[in-house]
Amino acid sequence: MKRKKSNALFVLLAAAISLLVLWAVQRLLVPKYMGMVVEGNLTGEYYKEVPDHDVLILGNCEAYENISPAVLWREFGISSYIRGNANQLMAQSYYLLEDALKYEVPGAVVLSVSSMTNFSQDNESYNRMTLDGMRWSPSKWKAIQATKMEDEHVIEYIFPLLRFHSRWKELEKEDFTYFWDRGTVSHNGYYMRADIRPAGEFPAARRRSDYSFDPRCWDYLEKIRLLCEEKGISLILMKAPALYPAWYDQWDQQIARYAADHGLTYINCMKDPEAIGIDFSHDTYDGGIHMNVYGAEKVARFLGPELLKVPGVSDRRQEEALAVRWEEKCRVYDEKKAEQEEEFSRLGYLEQFYQGQ
Repeated sequence: MKRKKSNALFVLLAAAISLLVLWAVQRLLVPKYMGMVVEGNLTGEYYKEVPDHDVLILGNCEAYENISPAVLWREFGISSYIRGNANQLMAQSYYLLEDALKYEVPGAVVLSVSSMTNFSQDNESYNRMTLDGMRWSPSKWKAIQATKMEDEHVIEYIFPLLRFHSRWKELEKEDFTYFWDRGTVSHNGYYMRADIRPAGEFPAARRRSDYSFDPRCWDYLEKIRLLCEEKGISLILMKAPALYPAWYDQWDQQIARYAADHGLTYINCMKDPEAIGIDFSHDTYDGGIHMNVYGAEKVARFLGPELLKVPGVSDRRQEEALAVRWEEKCRVYDEKKAEQEEEFSRLGYLEQFYQGQ
């Protein structure tokens, strides 16, 4: 009898050690996104937050690169968070919202409508950067099922080791440095860039034979609207300031019509960027596609008064505990901004120096 117990204990111990080794190998091999591409950390960073946000912002790069939550707080007392990702699809926006509502119910949701232009993913990396960071829940399961590419397998999301087992050939120093903790790369979901690259010329927008959005995008927009309605959340649709890719008038009219039909606010920042103060010779870091920090701060100043009109969104700077948290967030934000300004100023000087040689 004792021998059987010893054997059973040995089997359990061996199984536990094997699982621990597999977990450690998997943790080492999965990408850390702490080098040039940090966007893969955006989804997971939300769970480090105290869930006390009056505004959640959803969408693709036009969400997480174009609005500064620090300015929304500092100048309007609005506590906000951006749940955005590279090439985030409408279906993913819906399930990320569904996921967030397990932790908090904001007064307003701002949704980037540029995601309406593409229902399916064309690069597995975008799915991975969006979905891997989600906590396991029915929302994550449904998000994977709805948006995985044809050659992707659900089992590889459940056990990422199956997908990244051959990555040992590509391991870098950061894989070991950030084995336990990746740190924080965003500012409440905002990806900061302080470099300046003035807008250039883009190819003329091509005429299309059909300007209709994919019906599945409409389906998920409707799901987002109904979920917000059910929870008493005001939904705001937004098109961020961007010169490329083209945002056709036909697309704009469809979104405006949908907003009017359902009593929603629709803000197209490209209608009058001068009114926001956008200067495309200064406020973009990549030639007019995305805002840099100066442009993102201007967009936040433009949105702030609109958001304060929404029931459930208010100036909360007098709340001591919240103010203390945001004071620290703003301190880190200012430090990172100053570091980037110094770095890009030095790089700009060196570039001019070498061009003059």
